[in-house]
Amino acid sequence: MKISLEHISKRFQRYWIFKDIHYSFTGPGAYALLGANGSGKSTLLRIIAGMQPPSLGKVLYEVNGQTAAHSEIFPHISFCAPGMEIVEELTLREFLGFHFSFKRPLAGLDTEQIISLTGLTEAADKPISDYSSGMKQRVKLAQAIFSDTPILLLDEPCTNLDQKGVEQYRDWVAAYSSDRLVIVASNDVREYFFCKEEVELEKYK
Repeated sequence: MKISLEHISKRFQRYWIFKDIHYSFTGPGAYALLGANGSGKSTLLRIIAGMQPPSLGKVLYEVNGQTAAHSEIFPHISFCAPGMEIVEELTLREFLGFHFSFKRPLAGLDTEQIISLTGLTEAADKPISDYSSGMKQRVKLAQAIFSDTPILLLDEPCTNLDQKGVEQYRDWVAAYSSDRLVIVASNDVREYFFCKEEVELEKYK
């Protein structure tokens, strides 16, 4: 798996967030997008995911050595961000069943096992709208990390998590990410501690 950024730039109105990023991410491997608040980490991650277009430049994808179109990349990517929408009217059991009708869970896991891994078994039949912000973040992480995709994109993954939740995230990353291309947008080392490569967005102003 390979994602290549070719001279990517992004502008909001008259202001350039970042300019001329030329970089390749190759999996398996773990990369961190680093920078202060407002540096464009989340924006770049959405561009990499194909969720938002760049102002200039292009993103190229390779899957198993073959070029893949943007329209073909969705099944290969899992994404998690604090502001992403999930269907809160559903219970956790219903939501995971719905999610995994589109993407397969990792080998050896099913919905009930994933519920157990989240530590939310007692709340599995409650609407997600009743969950705390930390519980909702665990759901968002679970639907991304436990999907059988070669690319895992995480935006500030420990947002709203208490210490137990952070430790749970670290355990999941250690157990389920070593054979994937992982890109983490963060300015908190607890979130990208495992990343071997770092991309400093301040260099692209």
